[in-house]
Amino acid sequence: MRIDIISIFPEMFESFFNYSIIKRAIGKKIVEIHTHSLRDYSLMKHKNVDDYPFGGGAGMVMMIEPIVRCIETLKSQRHYDEIIYTCPDGILLNQSLSNKLSLLENIIILCGHYKGVDERVRENFITTEISIGDYVLSGGELPAAVICDSIIRLIPGVLNDGASALEDSFQDGLLAPPVYTRPAVFRGLKVPETLLSGNEKEIKKWRLEKAIEKTKLRRPDLLENNT
Repeated sequence: MRIDIISIFPEMFESFFNYSIIKRAIGKKIVEIHTHSLRDYSLMKHKNVDDYPFGGGAGMVMMIEPIVRCIETLKSQRHYDEIIYTCPDGILLNQSLSNKLSLLENIIILCGHYKGVDERVRENFITTEISIGDYVLSGGELPAAVICDSIIRLIPGVLNDGASALEDSFQDGLLAPPVYTRPAVFRGLKVPETLLSGNEKEIKKWRLEKAIEKTKLRRPDLLENNT
């Protein structure tokens, strides 16, 4: 998979992509991540990429010209399956969407900033708009990083144990059950006996019961959506 990220502040991604699972995926050449500074595509003297909104009002708007110039340059080099724009009013990122995106080959992510981008970009060049929650951030860089992390870990070969991702919360519409590790007893606090029994059938049953129990308590909406 190749991911191209268009941002006013591409430097923000440097540390994030140099650790843990994403670094491993890049090292294994399973994933390529390329960041592009939007200012490189501005033809203005001071490399401006934003301007005042027509009709007045507070804030600045990201200009259409440098964005389109960058997108068209990338598209001239390869086919892209999705061109994603990160914004508060996009569809909410969930596990199902991450699963679908992880199957794609080439993706562009445009990071919003200021009051957003010129609407003509959204109407004519963006294929999917994604939000990571019902709140507003200073820019789309953090959502872009979240999207990358959520899909890269699902690509075969990225995790040491491929089955691990399939057991995560939301994969089956449930929250993940509680997990434990050594020691079996710590200051009188014990691990459930079922997990120590070695009985695979009973362990599987216990985990499902606890997953349902946790989901009913914390996210009953997930169970309603599965009925």
